[in-house]
Amino acid sequence: MPVDKQQLVDRALQLAEQTGWEGLQLTALANSLNIDVAELAKVVTQKDELADAWFDRADQAMFNTELAGGSNAAEKLELAIRSWLNALAPYQQLTRQMLYYKLEPGHVHLQAAALLRISRTVQWLRELAGLQASGSKRIAQELALSALFTTVFIGWLYDTSPEQTSSLKRLKAAIATFINLGLCR
Repeated sequence: MPVDKQQLVDRALQLAEQTGWEGLQLTALANSLNIDVAELAKVVTQKDELADAWFDRADQAMFNTELAGGSNAAEKLELAIRSWLNALAPYQQLTRQMLYYKLEPGHVHLQAAALLRISRTVQWLRELAGLQASGSKRIAQELALSALFTTVFIGWLYDTSPEQTSSLKRLKAAIATFINLGLCR
């Protein structure tokens, strides 16, 4: 029976709960699914693709969030970011480990891809919130939104408060600053 990337991600997360992300071996992943490495390599060619697929799930959660509940761009932005973080919450510690793996000095190629991912997520956040600034206002908006998103995400990675309430407060404060700067248009 063929295996798909989402099955691989699910199983990889389960295994990495025991080994840590760095300790996860693709051969062990293949063995745990009773497939050979060649079959696994048809779906993923490197471990980082599993991390990317994990972040793709967060993007999907963000897309699937009912943003109509937000009456303005700021509320829609909060709902979208909140849903993105909530999708990752079951494996918060592993998510942090995935990022550590990407940030290792020898992984410059993974770091460049991570920057592109942040940019892509920020562009979707702009779209979902209905932000329509152009020219220099758009550039300022994208820079501020990138800072907002990464700051909240990094704080969330270390948030041990119940249901990440500290991160949600940080998100609300960051969005308030975004509004006060006149960038939520």
